[in-house]
Amino acid sequence: MKIVTLIILILLPNLALATDKADLVLVIKSEAKLFLVKNDKVFKAYKAAFGPNSRGHKQMEGDKRTPEGNYVLDYKKEKSPFYKSIHISYPNEEDRKRAEAAGVDPGGAIMIHGRKKASTQLQLWAMENLNWTEGCIAVSNSAMDDIWEAVDIGTPIEIRP
Repeated sequence: MKIVTLIILILLPNLALATDKADLVLVIKSEAKLFLVKNDKVFKAYKAAFGPNSRGHKQMEGDKRTPEGNYVLDYKKEKSPFYKSIHISYPNEEDRKRAEAAGVDPGGAIMIHGRKKASTQLQLWAMENLNWTEGCIAVSNSAMDDIWEAVDIGTPIEIRP
């Protein structure tokens, strides 16, 4: 009986983590991190890459910036050129108004996604260490698997500078 109790105590925390669902995804660009949050507590953190022009809020299509602000994760795409991807609801109404006032297209198709298969060690190094996306949030494929399971459609995402 003691062995069964010990096994349960050892396994339960791991089972709880495996089934935790985030009620918020928090991204802090200056820290190059994506955090999964539940009840105001971070339960997972991942290294993230952004667009190479990552300082500041996305202004328009092609500026290679990652948006900043509050959005929603609104759909998942299992078959993606970048492993798996989860769409971010950029542009929101404020983004559209800002772009319209500036006479530009705000852009879109901003995702959290995994990585393409690297064909060289240099490509792998770059994807792990540089900001290389067109404005998306990239994580490792194993991180993407975790995020995929922990995030439901409709989960809010907050992207901070």
